[in-house]
Amino acid sequence: MITVNLYYTGTNGSARRFAEEMVTSGTVDAIRAEDGNLRYAYFFPMDDPETVLLIDQWRDQAAIDLHHASPMMAQITALREKYDLHMKAERFVSDESGLPEKDMQFIKR
Repeated sequence: MITVNLYYTGTNGSARRFAEEMVTSGTVDAIRAEDGNLRYAYFFPMDDPETVLLIDQWRDQAAIDLHHASPMMAQITALREKYDLHMKAERFVSDESGLPEKDMQFIKR
C-alpha cells in the first residue's frame, strides 16, 4: 500500500473551499470508486486554518499511475488553480509486517 499525504495551503479559507467543492462536485466519490483506491479523506489541522490534509491511499503504484492518467486529474488541477493552492507532499510505503507487538500496547482496540 502507498499513502500520499498532500497538504493544500491557501489563504482566506480557500483550501477548505477546495475540499468542499471536491466533495460536493462528486469528484471525491469518483476517486474513491477507482480501482486500487483504498482511502481518500480530508482532514483539517487544528492549529492551521489555511491548510487541508488529504490522506490518499492506493493499492500500488500502478493504481496511482492510472489515477494520474485519468481525465479526472484535469478537473482536480483546475480546482487547485481556481483556489490558488500551494502543495506539499509526503509519500509512505506500508510495512507489511504492521506495528510491532511492543508498540501495540499503546493502541486501544
